[in-house]
Amino acid sequence: MQLLIELSLIYIIGGTFGWILELIYRRFAHRRWINPGFLVGPNLPLYGTGVVALYLLCNGDYSFLPSPVWRTVFLIVLITLTMTAIEYVTGLYFTKRENVKLWDYSDRWGNVDGIICPLFSAIWGLIGTGYLFFVHAPLKEAAHWIGSNTEFSYFVGAYFGIMAVDVCYSFGVVGKIRTFAKEQKLTVRYEEFKNFIRQKAEEWQEKTSFILAFKTGAKPLREVLEKYFEEMEERRELRRENRRRKRSGKQ
Repeated sequence: MQLLIELSLIYIIGGTFGWILELIYRRFAHRRWINPGFLVGPNLPLYGTGVVALYLLCNGDYSFLPSPVWRTVFLIVLITLTMTAIEYVTGLYFTKRENVKLWDYSDRWGNVDGIICPLFSAIWGLIGTGYLFFVHAPLKEAAHWIGSNTEFSYFVGAYFGIMAVDVCYSFGVVGKIRTFAKEQKLTVRYEEFKNFIRQKAEEWQEKTSFILAFKTGAKPLREVLEKYFEEMEERRELRRENRRRKRSGKQ
């Protein structure tokens, strides 16, 4: 029971801080506040699961390696591979099952299905290394203390109860997007579509909701999806035309 509370708390910390990190990134990248991730609330399951994985890996026994240096190197490599695997499995599920891309690395060198790439695997390795040296020890101590005080289990239970409602709502929204995407044999870039909704709301002078990022005002979601794909295709065609002109100019 204590271990379950500890791991649940670590998930909450990882998911919440990951959400804050991605929120700040989107503020600078898109110059507007966009609620990041799949869920509505301040929780990114990829980060929460990742931090739980980091916690368990750093608690592992690697005494089969005689050198402390090689133990550290082995652990960092293991962390990098594990985090990349979590990212790939998550991305693959949503791309293949839900016709949705939560992120897209298609323009990155060495990418696999646009879901993982060497650059972000290296970033995961750096994050894991920082966790190992600076975060794991104090987090382990704090989690153990909270796990020993069972009254915190009520908070953990309430959090996951709210999260269950959030998951049901979010999958309902994704279900609507998936239906349209499968009919059109297309894949929706989740974050791009969120940003598109915000842009169009400003153009149409409609109110937007930070929490309910797919709230499309008076227009049905399907109509906004049609407009999204229409404009995205126009942009892709413009980029293709620009590339053709550049190649013609070089020749």
